[in-house]
Amino acid sequence: MDNVILIFICLILGVLLQKLRVFPVNGHATLNQYVIYISLPALSLYFIPKIVLSGALFFPLFTSWIGFAFAYVFFTALGKWLGWSKKLTGCLILTGGLGNTAFIGFPVVEALFGKPGLQTAIVLDQAGTFVVMATLGIVIAATHSLKMKAAGSGAGDILKKVFSFPPFIAFLISACMNLSGFDFTDDIQSVLMSICRTTAPLALVAVGMQLKIDRKSKYWNSLYIGLFFKLILMPAIIFTIYKVFLGGKGLAADVSVIESAMGPMVTAAVLASAYGLKPKLAGMMVGVGIPLSFITMDFWYWLLLNY
Repeated sequence: MDNVILIFICLILGVLLQKLRVFPVNGHATLNQYVIYISLPALSLYFIPKIVLSGALFFPLFTSWIGFAFAYVFFTALGKWLGWSKKLTGCLILTGGLGNTAFIGFPVVEALFGKPGLQTAIVLDQAGTFVVMATLGIVIAATHSLKMKAAGSGAGDILKKVFSFPPFIAFLISACMNLSGFDFTDDIQSVLMSICRTTAPLALVAVGMQLKIDRKSKYWNSLYIGLFFKLILMPAIIFTIYKVFLGGKGLAADVSVIESAMGPMVTAAVLASAYGLKPKLAGMMVGVGIPLSFITMDFWYWLLLNY
């Protein structure tokens, strides 16, 4: 449970740094850039070459893709109906469509399902959540940001954004390494792992530096909708597809349901912030959603035990 403790400590430290004003006003942006340009590529280069895919991993492999697809349809339709800006819609697609399947997911799944469950969770996160974030997530960020709108939003501009995004470049390299059976030497892997360990603390501190729980915030209604989808509707969709329609009875289906119930992904909030997609709302989605997810996850675990 050390990862869970780390989450709350780093969020609190970020809030304290915000209050003490020891960083520049936009100091969190520097931390965001470090995570995007250094930490995330290192994660991809370390983990993806080690993934071994098989038919048994069907459920965890597609969980994040299914969830993100539903998030896109849900928030796009709702945004058009309620007259949301593209930035607001993009923020909720990213933070409502991507779960914290690693920082929170790994310790929770290991506690509930043991080491076999953790192995399944790693595939779900690295071949699912992380790849979705590094591909579709970038496309959503690029197409919904005002920067992109001002610069042009043609297919060429979007592709340029995607293929120049460091985590995506690292993903392509690591995917080729996986297919060729190549991996780095132990020394290089050790260096990559050291960089990987900086991802969670810096990303969480950056979120904490932007987190402002303002009772009069104009984002509360959007927050309620975003967290309802992420913590209630998304796991309900995955449960219905995997357990009811497909009759999944094994560990892979159960882990997939629990992982789909995790709070919003920290790096999705960082991505939203980096592209100017309502940074304050993105921070609230993480800051409120993570603690709340520990309550809602109890229900989904109870449902799995009694289904």
